[in-house]
Amino acid sequence: MPVFLNTADAGFEAAFQALLGQKREEAEDVDQAVAQIIADVRARGDAAVIDLTARFDRLVLTPRTLAFTPAEIEAEIAKVPPEERAALELAATRIRAYHERQKPQDESWTDAIGATLGWRWTPVSAAGLYVPGGTASYPSSVLMNAIPAKVAGVKRLVIACPTPDGKVNPLVLLAARIAST
Repeated sequence: MPVFLNTADAGFEAAFQALLGQKREEAEDVDQAVAQIIADVRARGDAAVIDLTARFDRLVLTPRTLAFTPAEIEAEIAKVPPEERAALELAATRIRAYHERQKPQDESWTDAIGATLGWRWTPVSAAGLYVPGGTASYPSSVLMNAIPAKVAGVKRLVIACPTPDGKVNPLVLLAARIAST
């Protein structure tokens, strides 16, 4: 629920302090929960991911169903209407063009005493992207994260997107396909 404050109101300072003092998500609580999840996944690998997916996403997976098969991806992508496909492709073209221009250039020179100086930009070899899923769909998160990584030269991208109750969003899969080309 939005809170509207006006600095001209007599009670502004008290209202502002009350807003600042409201309990929000405690970083310690979140940090601890995340640390436990990471430790579990490190210790038990895919078995932990399968258990956590059942717990949080209400979806029972097996080691064979942790990732979509190419056939499943094709079937889901085929559900995307042409106008939505065109919108994603236009967005991808624009995002790619923007980030191509943003790429830094390597530089090298020799100074007056003969020392070679400069810098070189290189991508990481792999990146993992988390795309929110569930109550909303974020194909834009795929495009806005995967395309800059590909433009930078990242060779391997892994995308994780929850599918609560097994509900797949075809737009997210299409965005992943578009971003990887």
